[in-house]
Amino acid sequence: MTVRHLDALFQPRSVAVVGASSRAGSIGAMVWSRVLDGAFDGPVWPVNPKHRELDGHAVVPDVDRLPAPPSVAVICTRPATWAGIVRKLGELGTRVAIIVGDARSDADRAALDRALKAAKPFVLRIVGPGSLGVLSPARHAHFGAPAYTVRSGGVAWVSQSNALTNAVLGWANARGLGFSHVVALGGEADVDAGDVLDYLASDPGTRAILLELDSVRAARKFMSAARAAARNKPVLALRTGRADPGDGLYTAAFQRAGMVRVDALDDLLDEIETLGVGRVTARGAATLVTSDAGVAKLAVDAIDDVRVALAEWPAEVAAAMSAALPHLDTPGNPLTLGDDARPEHFAAAIKALAPFPQTGTLFVVHSTSHSAPADAVARVLIDNRQHAHRGVLACFFGAVDAATRDALHASGIPVHSTPQRLARAYARLVDYNLGRQLLMQTPEGTPSHPAACIATAQADARRMLDEGRHALTGDAALHWLSHFGLHGEADEPAEAAIVDVTVDMYDDSNFGPVFRYAVPPADGVSAPFVVYGLPPLNTVLARAVIARSPYARRAPIEPVLDALIALSQVVCDVREVVAMSLTLRVSPGRVGVIAPRMTLAAGRSRLAIMPYPRALERTLDWRGETVTIRPIRPEDEPAHSELLRAMTPEDLRMRFFGAVRSFDHSQIARMTQIDYDREMAFIAVVNDASGQAHTLAVARAVSDPDNETAEFAIAVRPDQKGKGLGRLLLTRIIDYARSRGTAWMVGEALRENAPMIALAKSCGFEVSATEEPGVVGFRMKLQP
Repeated sequence: MTVRHLDALFQPRSVAVVGASSRAGSIGAMVWSRVLDGAFDGPVWPVNPKHRELDGHAVVPDVDRLPAPPSVAVICTRPATWAGIVRKLGELGTRVAIIVGDARSDADRAALDRALKAAKPFVLRIVGPGSLGVLSPARHAHFGAPAYTVRSGGVAWVSQSNALTNAVLGWANARGLGFSHVVALGGEADVDAGDVLDYLASDPGTRAILLELDSVRAARKFMSAARAAARNKPVLALRTGRADPGDGLYTAAFQRAGMVRVDALDDLLDEIETLGVGRVTARGAATLVTSDAGVAKLAVDAIDDVRVALAEWPAEVAAAMSAALPHLDTPGNPLTLGDDARPEHFAAAIKALAPFPQTGTLFVVHSTSHSAPADAVARVLIDNRQHAHRGVLACFFGAVDAATRDALHASGIPVHSTPQRLARAYARLVDYNLGRQLLMQTPEGTPSHPAACIATAQADARRMLDEGRHALTGDAALHWLSHFGLHGEADEPAEAAIVDVTVDMYDDSNFGPVFRYAVPPADGVSAPFVVYGLPPLNTVLARAVIARSPYARRAPIEPVLDALIALSQVVCDVREVVAMSLTLRVSPGRVGVIAPRMTLAAGRSRLAIMPYPRALERTLDWRGETVTIRPIRPEDEPAHSELLRAMTPEDLRMRFFGAVRSFDHSQIARMTQIDYDREMAFIAVVNDASGQAHTLAVARAVSDPDNETAEFAIAVRPDQKGKGLGRLLLTRIIDYARSRGTAWMVGEALRENAPMIALAKSCGFEVSATEEPGVVGFRMKLQP
């Protein structure tokens, strides 16, 4: 279960506080006062048999006496009562319950289990136990016991820590910052971080997500949700406990999902400022404007420390600046206006930069003076914000007053207290954009080993288990690894090696099978440098793993890429391998395996990221041609682009419901780089005489996070229409969705798309009008 009924939590229409009280210091009193303080704009029902009235609200004696089912119920009572309350709420039709109390003892945990069982028949979602609450300020919904009510804003805060949540709310309140939603997850007995990320990924009121966590449960769901969210908006994560063994695995997981890891709470707080109010395009280079040379040097050092580049000004920019500010001898970047600079000099500089978007994001670092008071410079930034194409970030030494800060915020200008904090905040947004670009790169042809070799390796592993053999070492291990193109070291002295990379694969309790790579230090004395990787790997992802280690600076990358990908394929294709340890000896032009050891067992955790489903590949003779029907993969981007270019403008209009002239790389990457756990696209592929693959048609189905509904779409190359490929692929995608337990298959087509409507009818879809004019809908029940 993921986003089921979470709309009731984040867009509530009514609330009941079960255990609401007037007793000072009680949980019921704290929760009730927060609901009132937030001025929730829907019905509010206190529930308590001991009261008749609370703050002018009639008290309901029991849950089953409520006048209507509340969207959300906040439970403030003892654990022993939870199950009965949850059952009554479920019978009423309530969608979500927040349990504020904790479950510390064995008896409490048993009570929680009973509550979860009571909720299950009604699909009633539970937040907590031990949740500080859930806040949706735009709806004035403050459900729980937070220390503060908060303003509405564009950033969501999701945390496993109640104490940190209260600290962040207090910090934001002091600076006039707000949130789209605040979620204190508590014990995550039901609703967890993955569920909340799934909801926030498509929430239009949330521009960015800040995540604080200690651990991850349901890793595949979390990774799918995080990848979906990070493709849509910035997601920054703070994981406490960096000294913990295996903490680097979280760095690898966050990077793989496209999130940016931050190292301290201060960093997240700065992003509440930058992302919450700023409209900044962080694409790299920036222009720095200040009045003082010493301040400029300090700011440049801060910018250099985070590897952000100052934009190189072409001659025409310098000329424009000289014309605007003739008192400057040689204007450049950084632009120092002088100790006696006045507010109008800042205005002239900003206007002079306006015609030149290549100057990047504008950093204004100001130390107040008699000639340029902070409030006057702030007014210049506000009045000229429209001239800064990629946004403005401001730093005022010394605090600006609350009114000035609020005015800057209202204009979309973040305010930082030091150049270091400004530079770090901007660099993290650059990292997010670079990371997203990296994950959307088209991989080179990823090495793949023949199906026969893989089948042999799988059969050998099963045979060894049948014989009672659970360890594979030495020559026997090398022979088995040869099925994946891995071989022992060549007959050459060890001193000829460039580097030895130690590789361990183990089954992590949270993320399943993971890789640990250790690169020895260049000085031979320091501890090895360790990085982690999550399978599956392709060339882009393997390069990213290597790039995080010193190896990339000491030896060529190419020789080890194939080996890392081959080891990933071992893990993906042979579930019987539950642990592995070996050394990759990298010599000039080759990689050899040393001292391999593998542990075999019948069962292993599933991967945190679903690998390419090779078992779904089929080859058939189709009208005299050999056609392969298989899932799409990232390497198919060139062939998929060719398919789209071959389609006529009318074909594209029918498929995409509007005029489409072309597709850029990021759009096609989204079509080919899919999360197989939630989406499937079957393509029909033929190879020409040179072995080049060409895509003839594609059928795609995207499931909602709950796997209740999958929406399909089809595209067929014009010269292949009328040959039955569309029917073949549609039937295949229906069968696949049915096998996954998807409840419904749906789709849409323009009313004039007669061939698509006829195909859908012939395959068993119900066809009906939709609310959108000119569009018909398809619907098919997949399960009995």
